Formats: sequence, structure tokens, C-alpha cells
Amino acid sequence: MNTRRHDGRRPDQLRPITFQPGIAPHAAGSVLASCGRTQVICAVTVEESVPRWMKEQKVSGGWITAEYSMLPYSTLDRKARDITKGRLDGRSTEIQRLIGRSVRAAVDLEALGARTICIDCDVLAADGGTRTTAITGTYVALELAVKSLREKGLLPSTGKSPIKTPFAAISVGIVNGLPVLDLDYIEDKDAQTDMNVVMTAKGQFIEVQASGEESTFSPKEFAALIALATKGIKKLSALQKKALS
Repeated sequence: MNTRRHDGRRPDQLRPITFQPGIAPHAAGSVLASCGRTQVICAVTVEESVPRWMKEQKVSGGWITAEYSMLPYSTLDRKARDITKGRLDGRSTEIQRLIGRSVRAAVDLEALGARTICIDCDVLAADGGTRTTAITGTYVALELAVKSLREKGLLPSTGKSPIKTPFAAISVGIVNGLPVLDLDYIEDKDAQTDMNVVMTAKGQFIEVQASGEESTFSPKEFAALIALATKGIKKLSALQKKALS
């Protein structure tokens, strides 16, 4: 894999990844997650109650919900806030549902207790991979929030964490016929195949979103993309662990 991409990266190379914890002081846990020029603030707040539907249906345990938004100055052309349009756009709805599903798959809702974890992901700068950066950053923020809950005595200070497994997300795709890892905007807009993969640190899949962009892809290409994503998730998991230590 010696072919270089437009920014000089190898096909299997991530962009520079950083995590800046504590970016939102009033949140239970927060981080500024950066992937190349993409920057996302991931913050976790806690409500000591559960949604009404859980009470009505007598569902035990807690709940996790997520919101995602791109700030007006996150893109080259100003993006109007959803509130000015009176509705959430379809893309934002899809992404925040993905974030919520991903986190709920990795958390023991019973162990969480009768409380709601609210995840807010706000994109400061977008250069491809905002949803995957949001999910990867959310894991770091969630670990910090659980630590805070334990320190306050709201969760047991010993024993297993409600977080069953570390998780992260990465994009892969086929650009100019070549499978590549962690697409930026230039690559994403011209990709023949685009895929977002959410995985645990142990290599278990949480969600895979794959589509051909006016194109098709073969089982062999699909396998190559999955292999790239698995490699990328391992690297992201190591970086998350380092940030939390």
C-alpha cells in the first residue's frame, strides 16, 4: 500500500487525532475531538430521571439520547441553524440517531440506574468524518462522565462500569479505485463507495453504513474496507485509552 493520497497519507493512515478533555466545564464529561481539520465538541450531561415512556411501560434502568448539530461557521458556507428553519434536517436526525444507537449498544442501561445520559455533539469545523469523530469523542466524554458519577456517589465506586466496552467509529471508502481509511471532505465527495463503521475495541461491530455513490462495490472490496476499518479502530482505541490515562 505505497500509493499516496492527495494529502500525502498512505491508504491505511489516519489523519492526526487529538482529544482535549474538559472542554465544557459544566458537563459531567466532555472532550474536543479533532480528526485532521474536523473538530467536534462531545459533551455528556446527566438527568436524574428517565423518559415518560419508560415510566409508563415500567421499563427499568436508564436511557441514553444524543443530539448532533453543525455550528453555522463549521463549513465554508454558513450553515443556518436548525432552529431558524423550524425543524431538524434529515442528515442531523440520521446522525444523532446513529450516535444514540451506538452508545446504547456499548452501555449496560440497567447498571446506569434510573437516569438519562444526554450526549451533545457540536461540530466546530467540518472536513469529513464528523459523525465518526463525534462517536469516537463521545466514548471519551462518557468515560469521564461515569468517573464523575462515581466520585459523586451516584454510581458504585467499585465493580464493573456501566460502559460494557470501549467503542469508536471510522470512515472508509473507495477513492479512484483505491480502498482508503479516514476520508476527508475532498475524498468523501468523490468516493465511489462510502462506508462508516462503528466497532468495539475488541473488534465487534456495532453498526456498518455502506453505500455505492452512483457505483457498485464487490464482496472483495467490501472485505478490504472492513479490514481497513478494523485497523483504524484499533489505532483509535489506543489513542482514546491514552487520552483517558
